[in-house]
Amino acid sequence: MSKTHPKLYKVLFVCLGNICRSPAAEEVLRVRAAAFSPALQLEIDSAGTYSGHRGELPDPRMRRCGQARGYVMTHRARPLQVRDFSLFDAILVMDDNNYDTVCRMAPDAEAREKVLRTADFLTGEYATKSTIPDPYYGDMADFEYVLDLLENATDEFLRRLTTCS
Repeated sequence: MSKTHPKLYKVLFVCLGNICRSPAAEEVLRVRAAAFSPALQLEIDSAGTYSGHRGELPDPRMRRCGQARGYVMTHRARPLQVRDFSLFDAILVMDDNNYDTVCRMAPDAEAREKVLRTADFLTGEYATKSTIPDPYYGDMADFEYVLDLLENATDEFLRRLTTCS
C-alpha cells in the first residue's frame, strides 16, 4: 500500500468465484469505512479469478450471515480483467492461489505491486493467519469466521490508509 494516495482511493477485492469472500470484503469495507472515516473517499469493487459465476449474487449463506451483521451484499460476480490493474490503487486477494493468479495477470511490475494479501492486514488473535479461507464447501460457522477475519483485516486496512493521509 502506497504511503500517499489520491483523494479517491480505489480498492478491488479478489477471490476465486467472486461469490463469497471478495463481495463480502467489498461490503464490509464499504460499511466500516463509512463509520470509521466518513470523509474518506473510497471506490470499492470485487472480482474473481474464475468466471463461472459471472452475474450471480453472492452465495446465499454469505448474504444471510452478512445481513445479520448489517451488510447487504448486492454485488454481481465478475471476472478480474487486466484493465482492473490500471483502475485500482490496491488489489487485495484472499489466498495464495488468488495471489499467484492475479500476479500472473498483472501487465507489469508496477501493477504487481498493487497486489496485496488481505491476511497481511489481520491483527490480534488473527495475526498469525496467512489466508482468508474459502467457506464455500463449509457450513455457516465457516462463513461467520470469514466475516470475522474480514472485519478485522478491513479495520487495519482503514487504520493504515488513514494514517497515510
